[in-house]
Amino acid sequence: TCFLEISSWFYSPETRLPSSHRLVEAESTQVLLAMDESEDVPKDFIELKSEKLSVDEVSELVISPCCGAVSLFVGTTRNNFEGKKVIHLEYEAYTSMAESEIKKICREVRQKWPSVKHIAVHHRLGVVPITEASVIIAVSSPHRAESLEAVTYCINTLKASVPIWKKEIYEDEYSWKENKECFWANSEK
Repeated sequence: TCFLEISSWFYSPETRLPSSHRLVEAESTQVLLAMDESEDVPKDFIELKSEKLSVDEVSELVISPCCGAVSLFVGTTRNNFEGKKVIHLEYEAYTSMAESEIKKICREVRQKWPSVKHIAVHHRLGVVPITEASVIIAVSSPHRAESLEAVTYCINTLKASVPIWKKEIYEDEYSWKENKECFWANSEK
């Protein structure tokens, strides 16, 4: 069993813990978080959905008492592109292939950074208003360098290889956007 000590300064009864964690009785000023190591096997959490994404929910998925780092990338809808006012974005995907490609990215991350514990990749589909998240990627590892590098690799590879398409809606027009990193866009030219 791994134990993680949490000071009562950071813990309150409202604190939400991942379902695989449980509280253990301790002194009144401390709470111990116990987690059976067998429950903490490396996991990948992949989701494509039309509902609003939550940074808190995604980051909770990758928390591990054996890791000292959780790195996040949050891609949001901005209100402008090349001088045009963006109203919102719309995303479409070839869902089964997109999920398969994201699983492949997770396998590649684990080969490149074996210490990575958990990976979460959540991408929104449909309409994404200004300031809301289109994609959230979270990675946990014992140390920050691996999780930071893995998050960067995940978003760059996702944009280059996963069949998710973005449509920018402006005030008077719209435009389907092609990722510059996308390998199939470069092969057609």
